[in-house]
Amino acid sequence: MTVCTNSAYEIYDGLTHNFLYNKDINCIHILLNLYELEDNIRNIYPKYISLIYLRNHISKFLKHKNGNQLIAKNLGELIHEDVNRLELFLYMEGYKQGFYNKRWVNLLESITIKYYSIDELYSLKYLFQFETINDEVIGLKDRIYNELDKDEYQNNYLYENIKNYCLTVIKSKIFSLNKFLDKQLTLDYSSNILNIKEDSTLLTRDDLNNIYGEVFKIVIKNGKNLYKDAYWNGLNDRVLKRYR
Repeated sequence: MTVCTNSAYEIYDGLTHNFLYNKDINCIHILLNLYELEDNIRNIYPKYISLIYLRNHISKFLKHKNGNQLIAKNLGELIHEDVNRLELFLYMEGYKQGFYNKRWVNLLESITIKYYSIDELYSLKYLFQFETINDEVIGLKDRIYNELDKDEYQNNYLYENIKNYCLTVIKSKIFSLNKFLDKQLTLDYSSNILNIKEDSTLLTRDDLNNIYGEVFKIVIKNGKNLYKDAYWNGLNDRVLKRYR
């Protein structure tokens, strides 16, 4: 792995910023090349928050609110692409950290050679990415995840990055929701007279704050899990690369 100078870090930070905040998709490929991970991109499969899950969750959260399904639909369309972009960045970061962690890679390799021959390793596409039976592998994975949780608790690296992104990119879109809510016509039968009146389903500032808080919780939870899964995948791919 190439040692990063101060100027190199500035380049990485600039590329990351352009990808996250300026929507420049080319920057993620440049970063993968700089981290020497481009050849492994076929094994990178972020588990994005699904649009359906996001809609359903917010719709249930707003079940007391008239037009909750319409609100959730508009919210999903507004922020889904931005959330996916953040998740792709988090996945790349986790994958990179796992891929270059020599200590964990060595430990995983010591387990691997107990179960696979060199010839088998040469032909494998995946190692223990989807392992749910081998107790030794599961035990190592749990140790790694616990250490990652401990590091995050102490340093708040993921939390701060996700928080800053949400505040800068996502919050303003959530607070613009009222602009995208179509006015609905409802029938009013009061006083035995049929009236047609508009129901704007507008959201108060408290509503918007609550929606933002709920979205933030979803993104934080999924982002941290995504990072750990990517870290594990990076470790596994690095072990396999040693035999190719």
